[in-house]
Amino acid sequence: MRDESTEEPSCAMKWDELPKEACSVARTVAVIGDRWTLMILRDCFLGVRRFEAFQERLGISRTIIADRLKLLTDEGVLRREAYQERPVRYEYRLTPKGLELHPVLMAIVGWGDRHYAGEAGPPVLNRHKACGCDFHAVMTCSECGEAVGPRDVQSRPGPGARN
Repeated sequence: MRDESTEEPSCAMKWDELPKEACSVARTVAVIGDRWTLMILRDCFLGVRRFEAFQERLGISRTIIADRLKLLTDEGVLRREAYQERPVRYEYRLTPKGLELHPVLMAIVGWGDRHYAGEAGPPVLNRHKACGCDFHAVMTCSECGEAVGPRDVQSRPGPGARN
């Protein structure tokens, strides 16, 4: 018996075709799946907003930063807000859509802390403002509140699946 939920796609996906795939992972990767995009998003969550600050922190070319900021703005993940009139300069702020990426980044941080932090421990600690405790992200079921691990999930076709 074949398990179609774990079968490999029959043809190779091309990077520029990812947004058209009937797969939420593929469509998301088309927006945030680039290493520099993830680093820009990390910095946004750390309060970085200005082009020069991204360039200083990341040490990458202006073209790469401009391309990634344009993509994130075009996709509604960031919005540009003028902070200076002459010459006009913009800062980049997370939109509600962008803020929804917080659990994604926290999951990446947690994985990195577990597997790459080294003996000294994680380079950054995250404190919950409400209770004052350092925490690590945990995925829970939206219905019952129980913690959900990879073996606790069964995937099935949804209404947007293509036959």
